[in-house]
Amino acid sequence: MADFALPAHVEELRARTREFIDTVVIPAEPKPGEVISAETRQMLQQEARKAGVFAPHVPVEFGGHGLPIRYWSPIFQEAGRSPAGPQALNCAAPDEGNMHLLNVVASPEQKRRYLAPLAAGEVRSAFAMTEPHPGAGSDPAALSTTAVRTSGGWIINGEKRFISGADGAAFVICMARTDVEDEGSDGATMFIVDADNPGMRLVRHIPTIDRSIIGGHLHVTFHDCFVPDDAVLGEVGKGFRYAQVRLGPARLTHCMRWLGLARRALDIALERATERQLFGSALADLGMAQAMIADSIIDIETSDALIAKTGWLLDTDERAGRHLASVAKVHVAEAVHRVVDRAIQLCGGDGVSDDYPLATFLSEVRPFRIYDGPSEVHRWAIARRAARNARRKKA
Repeated sequence: MADFALPAHVEELRARTREFIDTVVIPAEPKPGEVISAETRQMLQQEARKAGVFAPHVPVEFGGHGLPIRYWSPIFQEAGRSPAGPQALNCAAPDEGNMHLLNVVASPEQKRRYLAPLAAGEVRSAFAMTEPHPGAGSDPAALSTTAVRTSGGWIINGEKRFISGADGAAFVICMARTDVEDEGSDGATMFIVDADNPGMRLVRHIPTIDRSIIGGHLHVTFHDCFVPDDAVLGEVGKGFRYAQVRLGPARLTHCMRWLGLARRALDIALERATERQLFGSALADLGMAQAMIADSIIDIETSDALIAKTGWLLDTDERAGRHLASVAKVHVAEAVHRVVDRAIQLCGGDGVSDDYPLATFLSEVRPFRIYDGPSEVHRWAIARRAARNARRKKA
């Protein structure tokens, strides 16, 4: 029989994280419509260090707990119970995904210069891949930003949009087409671009319904942006392969954090449903309310199980893990939205007011069905892989 119990040190960290979020982070949450300030982020990270819950995913040599991916979910879910929680633990997007990428791909010098301060919470970062149409978006092969060799480095030209966290980031990891003819090239390369590079410009903030990302979602341009040879992340021509290193775990950690928020939404709805009296009984005793509560529990438990399996696979069979990460991304993105929406319905008029945080939660989770690959694109990819595997079995 499978043992689903967490190792003692992971369970202890989960419990401490829960207490930290409840007693420190939730009371410091920004008001509806507001963004967490840099000062609040710094304060919460200091408190997280004191509580011993800072950077659960970061390798020990860079100041973290060094947990493998299979054990991230219980901790990330607890952090995700507040939109400010991942910032407090320094496991928020896009920094968390960039930390993982740098740890796997970066040179020792790049780790010293970029990963170490990022893991310590001293700086923030961004990942620049998405482009204005007809460039890369749902289809990475449409990548139009280019990088051309020059004496001592590369010249990058192109536009990016919806670059989360770019305002105030110390550096950006930029994906550009290089079309190098070297053996094994996939036609793209990743470059680390420092924020003070005069060839990179933050054009404007793109207003969106979510507010939890510090630094917003920006339109960024690269115009004759020179970077030296040591700005290449990993090897030239392997950018798309490195993107898979980042995107599989990053999709899953989004699922973890938002599932934590869905759990809190259900807790709020249950408190309301057990206290609210109408038509001669508690709301929780009425059939239609019970159906919504049950469906939300089903959505949460199936999401939790799928995340756990995917995390285990990413640790043991990365290719299979990447496939299941697509499945998890679609299921959890839609399940979390349903749970928060039902919580609002159960809370009635208060649910859509700023007296409850649920409307803010809904604005935060709705974009997840689009970013990191829309649900429709993932469904297409999932079905295509299934059909390909079926043909292979016949061959």
